[in-house]
Amino acid sequence: MKKTAIILAMAGAGVAMSAQASSPQPFKVQDLVKINKLHSSTLSNDGNSIVFGIKKFDAKGKASSDLYIQDLTQMGSKPKQLTFAAGTEHSAVFSADDQSVYFLASRNGSSQVYKLPLTGGEARQVSDLPLDVEGFKLSQDGKQVVLNMRVFPDCQDLQCSEDKFTAEAERKSNGREYKQLMIRHWDTWSDHSRSHLFVAQLNGDKITTAVDITAGLDTETPPKPFSGMEEVTFTPDGKYVVYSAKAPSNDQAWITNYDLWQVPVTGGDAVNLTESNKAWDAHPTYSADGRYLAYLAMKKPGFEADRYRIMLRDTVTGQEKEVAPLWDRSASSLTFGKDNRTLYVTAQDVGQVTVFEVNTQFGDVKTLFNEGSNSIVGVTADKIIFNHKSLVQPGDLHSINLDGQGLQKLTDINSEKLAKIKFGEFEQFSFKGWNNEEVHGYWIKPSNFKAGTQYPIAFLVHGGPQGSFGNSFSSRWNAQLWAGAGYGVVMIDFHGSTGYGQAFTDSISKDWGGKPLEDLQKGLAAVTKQQKWLDSSRTCALGGSYGGYMMNWIQGNWSDGFNCLVNHAGLFDMRSMYYVTEELWFPEYEFGGTYDENKDLYEKFNPVNYVENWKTPMLIIHGEQDFRVPYGQSLAAFTFMQRKGIPSELLIYPEENHWILNPDNLEQWYANVLGWMDRWTKK
Repeated sequence: MKKTAIILAMAGAGVAMSAQASSPQPFKVQDLVKINKLHSSTLSNDGNSIVFGIKKFDAKGKASSDLYIQDLTQMGSKPKQLTFAAGTEHSAVFSADDQSVYFLASRNGSSQVYKLPLTGGEARQVSDLPLDVEGFKLSQDGKQVVLNMRVFPDCQDLQCSEDKFTAEAERKSNGREYKQLMIRHWDTWSDHSRSHLFVAQLNGDKITTAVDITAGLDTETPPKPFSGMEEVTFTPDGKYVVYSAKAPSNDQAWITNYDLWQVPVTGGDAVNLTESNKAWDAHPTYSADGRYLAYLAMKKPGFEADRYRIMLRDTVTGQEKEVAPLWDRSASSLTFGKDNRTLYVTAQDVGQVTVFEVNTQFGDVKTLFNEGSNSIVGVTADKIIFNHKSLVQPGDLHSINLDGQGLQKLTDINSEKLAKIKFGEFEQFSFKGWNNEEVHGYWIKPSNFKAGTQYPIAFLVHGGPQGSFGNSFSSRWNAQLWAGAGYGVVMIDFHGSTGYGQAFTDSISKDWGGKPLEDLQKGLAAVTKQQKWLDSSRTCALGGSYGGYMMNWIQGNWSDGFNCLVNHAGLFDMRSMYYVTEELWFPEYEFGGTYDENKDLYEKFNPVNYVENWKTPMLIIHGEQDFRVPYGQSLAAFTFMQRKGIPSELLIYPEENHWILNPDNLEQWYANVLGWMDRWTKK
């Protein structure tokens, strides 16, 4: 319908127009960027209360964030706002007696620890240190705190590091000097500072000094860029801190050997608790009685997507074992129950992130809740508190009984906004993929679906490649936005995806363009046969990172498959990619060694070697601060297409990294992507 016709129809609608305006409307990116976001959830020690942060957005997109508390003992209780100051409070945690809440905030220009009494009164700044506190964790008795701050390893005190940061900012020259990798990581050039751990006493609730328990170490703890204080813990007796880190070395860019280290709270030499394992060790978690240390461990050195096994160490006998060794899922979090013997675990599981109960004595694994994507906040004597998301739920706190029954929704932070949004109906499906093995995926109907109508397809390909586009709610690649724009959405968890067993995940390594491509081809054919409302003659494929690689691979190896492609941060030339990416362990494992050691395999699955087949119109997008896949990969693809006269457009973001994080940029991203797709599929 033309715009003028729309105006006339609205003018003649009369009273019906107001009713129509209040009815739910298809999901748009303008809705996504204003969705309230739950964060910093923490459960009280007695299990009676929960504190959480809500980042809210008003109609104009202005953000505010505050902490709230909710009584869990009263059914249907409403949250009470705790903080009202400008800025964001985050990383909340209860004091040992549950009478106060500690959190991080930048109220005076620096990120510091604050303490808010729950009996009344204002929050008081606890730490007064010259550097930003990036994270913290309390000891079990609440008398000590371990702080995470960035410092220069050669400095003897915090003032020295502050002076160096100041001098670096004021330096007239801007050259960076390096003698070894890693010179940059994710989106940040190294300034030679490192993330270190400091322990301070909380007696008197005023911190002006702290002991660097990782003093002098040229290593990051907790590991950056995505890990946090879940990688750090006090021992229950408060005498030691255990943390995950690589040993200081010049090979950190090409190894994944993170170990668990134990160091006295007074500082000194750290003991490597997992020295025998040359792969990744993470998430140290103690039972409250101190008897057991549980942690996650991979077995394959250099492989970041190996199965995280659950390890259990008896701190009295020193004996260690793998818990549930036959369980073919990769745990992503660990929480001890009140009995100090049961573990509550989350893991990806057939398109969901499921909550499991694991018996540490016998290794029995029981599924407790397997719908959507879930993360455990805490465990009480009789309940599990968790954050739940799905393809139609942005995230709210829920609880279930320890037997998996009695599901209750505790928060509803987007009730008003979701009432105005119409999501598309979705369903998981399966088909026979590579080697006739079962492969899963999701389809989503357009928000305004009408039976008997066929719709163009948005074919979303996930990155990783060891990842999944499952039943969750994303703030970036949100599948419901394509449904809101009138597309049928198809997402395939091809061979290499996570949550279907480790053999399935392993199968993509050294075969980037083989099994996954076959799965995508068979999956699209199967779903369009199953769902007649999907129009296979009007399709556009989209992907980022490995998904972007797959767009380039499709150009050369499935060139008649789609009307258009959208390539975000895709790998174009595997030879140059190897020499400019920052985490070298990734390509070296995926392609069986360095480029010069195994160049035949790199070239076998190198998109640049198949450009003679390219012909599909493609939109290319990249962030200039992307150091995982540097933006030259997209420039090269765009240059080739332009010189060959293949319809192509380029969208570059100078300040974005591998992801698009700025809300205004995200709106522009979707406007360009949907405009490109409409151009080629809605003629």
